Amino acid sequence: MKKFILLSFFFFLISGLVSLAQNQTLELKQSNETGIYTKGEKIRVMAFVQNRTNDSIYVVVRKNSDQIISEKAFLPEADSLLVFEGSSSKPSSFMVEARIKDQKKLLGMIVDPQNLKPGIKTPKDINKYWNTEKQLLTALQLDVKFGRNESKEYEYVCFDTEINCTGPKSARGYFARPTKAAPKSLPIVLLVHAAGVKGSWCKSEAGEALRYAKMGKGAMCFDLNAHGMLNGQPDEYYDNLEAGELKDYYIQGLENRDDLYFRGMYLRLIRTLDFLTKLPEWDGKRILVIGESQGGGQALAAAGLDPRVSAVVATVPAMCDWGGTFVDRKGGWPQPFERSGDIKKMKKALPYFDAANLLKNSNATIVVEIGLVDRTCPPTSIYAAINQAKGEKIIYPVPYREHSWPNEAQRPDWDKMVFNPKNSFVVEYLK
Repeated sequence: MKKFILLSFFFFLISGLVSLAQNQTLELKQSNETGIYTKGEKIRVMAFVQNRTNDSIYVVVRKNSDQIISEKAFLPEADSLLVFEGSSSKPSSFMVEARIKDQKKLLGMIVDPQNLKPGIKTPKDINKYWNTEKQLLTALQLDVKFGRNESKEYEYVCFDTEINCTGPKSARGYFARPTKAAPKSLPIVLLVHAAGVKGSWCKSEAGEALRYAKMGKGAMCFDLNAHGMLNGQPDEYYDNLEAGELKDYYIQGLENRDDLYFRGMYLRLIRTLDFLTKLPEWDGKRILVIGESQGGGQALAAAGLDPRVSAVVATVPAMCDWGGTFVDRKGGWPQPFERSGDIKKMKKALPYFDAANLLKNSNATIVVEIGLVDRTCPPTSIYAAINQAKGEKIIYPVPYREHSWPNEAQRPDWDKMVFNPKNSFVVEYLK
């Protein structure tokens, strides 16, 4: 019996040690917690292992998102060890990735971000091009169709709405507003969506339009889907679009500015704003555009294309500095210059739709979140774009944020430092 007890205790002890070894806690910390460095400033990244282990820590350091500058394995002989030390004499980003068994940690940093510039020159006739497109929109008589009212509250209405457009498709979404509002009393909120076709994040929702319509003393909110799709359709409808005409839509027409898919997307932005600004309830001052990823790129584009846009909240925005590819950086999503095609033709077409070029015409207040370990919408691409805007910039760089939302362990800090302040800006702006 005693032998059995001793064996059981020994087995329990060994199991516990194995469990500890399998659940090492790995953390990365950098010399400047903000992740923002000046030119020549020394960057130091330390790895911390809570439970001692004989397993090596594998560390990869990337510059400007894709360039691997270091790959090393470290044996954690102490509780902490230096895994990266460096600096840069010019604007650039770094990302440290550390792995131990099944754990992975990422930490990002950026040097002299306020001096990042677009990788390709702005076309001399970019304003002429877009002014012509706007004139064609103006010449098309506005035709707006409203579906049924989706609101169950008497104080608000919310309509499935279609607006004709010069692009290949109409602008479609849900439009919500208070039922009773004095002329020139309401701000405009335009919601734009992330990439994809059939996910919940891609579709307009009546509930979202109504939520913003209730903010402050009321607002006119249009939740615009990116593709001119019908709203509220069966799953099969969106499945067919994704497998058919919208398959890989983001790389359609890369060699011709009139065929590029984003042209139609941007025209629908302008057309929707034209409709909203003609309504007598608009206060004539506030137009707030909100979006994440592809939606963030659309929000920035809207600010550049329409000088009436007064504020933007863009989270990890896409469509920024596509030309970064040509100056030793990774361009923003969808990285069109990294796709197959005639580069000369692409260079003539794509700059007209790059937020880094469009924002030169913007005086809007820009609130932007930037993930310093985001390889989908790299931090260098976003800074290169927003640096061109002339208005106030409120920037939230997040050293641990990938393109996806922070994980559960990171959420408390992120909520406090980034998510809540962004929401507070929106609430205050719409009061």
